[in-house]
Amino acid sequence: MTVMTQTNRSGEPARMRAASQVMRPENLAAIQPSRFSGARAFMNRMLREQWDISIARFDVNANAEGTVVYSIKAPDREFSFIAFSRPPSRAARTGRIIGQAWDMMGTLNEGAATEEDIEAARRELPKLYTGRATPNALIWCRSNRSMRVFDQTLDALADGRQPAIEDLSKVCYLMRNTGLDGNGTFGTRSFPSLGRDHPLGGVLQAQLLTAYMMREYSCDLVEHLARLKSDNAVPLDTSIRRYLGVGNGSALGLIFFIHKHPRLINALIGARETAIAKARGLELANDDARIAKLIDLVRSAITFRREDRMVYEAFTSSADVAEDLERALEALETFRVSGRIHGEIHSAPLHMLVSCFERTARPEALETLLSLLIELVPEDADALFAEIDAPDEFTVSPAETLTSLAELIHRDYGWALDADMNAPDANKYVWYKSETAEEPRRGDRVEVPEARDLGLDICGGVQALMADIRAADPTATVARLLLNHPQHRFLVARIQSLRDAQFHTPHANINAEDFVPIDLVRLMNCGIHGVDKTRDFLNRNLRGVLYHGAPTPADIRSGFTRTWFYPAEPLQ
Repeated sequence: MTVMTQTNRSGEPARMRAASQVMRPENLAAIQPSRFSGARAFMNRMLREQWDISIARFDVNANAEGTVVYSIKAPDREFSFIAFSRPPSRAARTGRIIGQAWDMMGTLNEGAATEEDIEAARRELPKLYTGRATPNALIWCRSNRSMRVFDQTLDALADGRQPAIEDLSKVCYLMRNTGLDGNGTFGTRSFPSLGRDHPLGGVLQAQLLTAYMMREYSCDLVEHLARLKSDNAVPLDTSIRRYLGVGNGSALGLIFFIHKHPRLINALIGARETAIAKARGLELANDDARIAKLIDLVRSAITFRREDRMVYEAFTSSADVAEDLERALEALETFRVSGRIHGEIHSAPLHMLVSCFERTARPEALETLLSLLIELVPEDADALFAEIDAPDEFTVSPAETLTSLAELIHRDYGWALDADMNAPDANKYVWYKSETAEEPRRGDRVEVPEARDLGLDICGGVQALMADIRAADPTATVARLLLNHPQHRFLVARIQSLRDAQFHTPHANINAEDFVPIDLVRLMNCGIHGVDKTRDFLNRNLRGVLYHGAPTPADIRSGFTRTWFYPAEPLQ
């Protein structure tokens, strides 16, 4: 497999990490939000292009019931976000797809909202699975309040004061996303039909815009209700409004996404690793402005972690991450004064810093530092992100010999061949969809013997494939093998189609007892979506904050240029 190298004058290269270093689930779980994460990348784009987001209608009564419409203007396209507010019901609310009541239901549509669009959404959204989106609908969504924090904020604003940061920082949002559905679901428009030149044609961009609109809606709603409650009401302080994100919770379905979209996973992780290698290989003097920038970024990350009030069970605490980052900060500040990293002069000081740091730092701290390095090569990183194109189709190369296919499998799937599938717990679990909850589940095969296994058994599949290859004529073609063993067709197509990729498949037996599902869920939420403060729940659900610290619509219109991620708690 090709490995990118950035060579410096000392002759020591800064290499892109190999898949064996990155693709183990525990390492994937440590990857932190970066310029390649969806929320950060999309926000950076809106800032560059100065999108115009404004309220077109806010017709909500004091009981929190009514209709809200936003206009969203990209450089060459207009969108609308239509939301229906409901009085919160503590008894009926749920984050599950089988729920019957949410505090908000909405739709992201192409074009300015018409009365026909609004009435169609009002009629169809509550039906959910039996409803039908209009042809211009991109996303259907739902969200619920964080009851305690929303109510505290509402009471404070109505009293003419700002909410207490101590209360807000315990969750960092007023409402949480409970569903973003698109790409044909409920009759929404399919994403491939948008094309790469469409403002929302990139990876996850329609969902990410909708999530941002949830954040804005939650802040606008609490201010609106405060004004209806009291003539003394004040709006949220701008710094507090930026600090608040939108809550996000995810579970096991994201593991299916990872296995279904290996090219996308490879493209995102590969681009990130390429940018990191480029940044590590930079030849920098101690007075280079990029060193000062990195010091400021690391300081912000340390403050963000020191102020984090979340409680983590399976993951490293923020206090421990901050402790590690402080050692990196000390080394950088020493370099700025002396030109030396750990007592040595080096033409690529960041490569030396990372090489020393990764020996002792906790994984989350290392990945935080690596993510911050990307900010030193923003143009390169953005160009890499813009080039991501990851079609899902796999095709068989029928003329390839079995000798060649076996060599490919040994090269890329040695980890799967090495898995002990005869161990007592190697095939303990089955992945299935719950009939009652309409959600993915992982259960003991003994307890759910009737379940249809929906998981992608890479280890078992690769070993079974190799057994049949070994039993066949090595000079035979793949076509002949599949004629005799058609059950291998999908796996062979996947292996052949991904031969030039490196970061496409987590190195894990997902059916084994020792596999921890939350690791891959965290990769999607934290590293790929850009969710901050990701906390685990029962080792399979993840909760965190999206758009934590993000600029407001007024900031976006004005061309906000400051670093917005890793926000410090607002001063009061």
